[in-house]
Amino acid sequence: MKGLIQRVSRARVDVAGKSVGAIDRGLLLLLGVEAQDTCEGADKLLHNVLNYRVFPDDSGRMNRNLQQAGGGLLVVSQFTLVAETGRGLRPSFSRGASPGQAEALYNYFVAQAQARFAPVACGVFAQDMQISLVNDGPVTFLLEAG
Repeated sequence: MKGLIQRVSRARVDVAGKSVGAIDRGLLLLLGVEAQDTCEGADKLLHNVLNYRVFPDDSGRMNRNLQQAGGGLLVVSQFTLVAETGRGLRPSFSRGASPGQAEALYNYFVAQAQARFAPVACGVFAQDMQISLVNDGPVTFLLEAG
């Protein structure tokens, strides 16, 4: 399981021209699910997302996590994160989870996030989504459950 986090001033996800999730200051998480991923891996990644120190302290150093910063979390499914891009000029998605497995783990991740943290907003699995964001910094990190 891979998660690309971006520290944002604000972020919103739209489906068919309507907002389905939005946050102000916080983290936008693009979440990719691979075939070997498990609920345990999702729990580990969620722990890392919530506790990764990417927000500035009073000295301007990245020493505060999402909870300490009082930000929101916007979770969006992103199957292209698990693409194999090392060969050729076309991505391969053979490492990706099946749609059913990916949706189940995505829903599990969102439910666990909502149980442990607020506010949490999310996109809609397997939909064509448009994401608007203001990346604060810019600050972007790729986290992996493994």
